[in-house]
Amino acid sequence: MASNAEELEARLAAGGHLLPLPKEPAALANVIEVDIVDFLLARLQLLPDAEYQRGSERGYPDLEVGGRAFGGAWHAIDVKVAQRARRSAAARPGTTERTQSRITLYTGNTYFRHPTLHWPGTFRPFDDYRSHADVIVIYTLTDSASRVADLEVIIQEPWRVGSSKRSSTTREYIGAVDGLDDLRAGRGEFATAEDFYRFWRRFPFRTSPGVQRIYERLVAEQRAELETLRAAHPTDRAERA
Repeated sequence: MASNAEELEARLAAGGHLLPLPKEPAALANVIEVDIVDFLLARLQLLPDAEYQRGSERGYPDLEVGGRAFGGAWHAIDVKVAQRARRSAAARPGTTERTQSRITLYTGNTYFRHPTLHWPGTFRPFDDYRSHADVIVIYTLTDSASRVADLEVIIQEPWRVGSSKRSSTTREYIGAVDGLDDLRAGRGEFATAEDFYRFWRRFPFRTSPGVQRIYERLVAEQRAELETLRAAHPTDRAERA
């Protein structure tokens, strides 16, 4: 028995019932992401006239918010977790702190490349969001049971921390700058959002046969929907003619 959360945690720890979190970066990041989204959902429940949905594990975004509390439009919130780069010795003066690996901003060859289509794993087309925001969580890996120390939260529009490099050499991911000062200041490699979108939507991402089939199906569905709307309003088309 325990009378509060702190006592329960102490009793479980004393009995050896609490296991350390995983050290593997992707697994640890997933735990932190889920916890951050849980925190945001708990706060959203207290906000009058707010609407919200949690995204899927591999979809975009991690959380969307809308309703009158947010101007009546939908906004995308994605949580990014990155480890501070490990050092074998004390940092020299002037040395730039970096993330261990580049943060992924978007998947480049699906919903980002084709923002008017409703891709699987998304709530709505990319362009239907009035804004996009990243909650970037930086941590230092430790040998403690929690594995995490010096937690730092940075909130930026993705394009403001965008780089011209992918975050993976094997996947079609758009990468962020990796300097911590640049992430904090929103000092990416692009002067404007238009420059960011222009560069990455022209980038020669690979398209697998599976992605190509989904794209063709979505385009066909979009065309069929347009034809249905035109057929339902023939007078509008005649007036325009």
